[in-house]
Amino acid sequence: MLADKKPLRGYLNPGRLGQADPVDLLTPEGEHIEVPLARVRSIYFVREFSDEFEPERKAFLSRPKLDGLWVKLRYNDGETLEGVVPNDLLSLLDNGLQITSPDLNSSTDRIFVPRAALSELTVLGVVGMARRKPAAAAASQPRLFNE
Repeated sequence: MLADKKPLRGYLNPGRLGQADPVDLLTPEGEHIEVPLARVRSIYFVREFSDEFEPERKAFLSRPKLDGLWVKLRYNDGETLEGVVPNDLLSLLDNGLQITSPDLNSSTDRIFVPRAALSELTVLGVVGMARRKPAAAAASQPRLFNE
């Protein structure tokens, strides 16, 4: 979806997202289009092309069950969208971020949002991370029997 909220359907290489500007898009008709990242609002990765690609739900109803960082994105126009991103800060240093949307029943698998389209990114929580046992506590455990 472009910054003016006009949808543009096509195929692209997801491995190059955030690394290459402009985005190379191949339309279903076979036409090659280059779209500058500054004109992109969001890129929706969908299971199939349909009229309804935007998730109905823009926020989680409760704490998400997916592992990662639960974030709230605010677009430049003030619209908000929640999602889950991997708990890897290096992936957040690219030109944008890929999120899993709160509407898991929609045709959208994930969404790429360029940094230029965002005015704010807020971390709402860390989900599903295993808690570590302190190593010092295990070493200071007294022994019950001297052998």
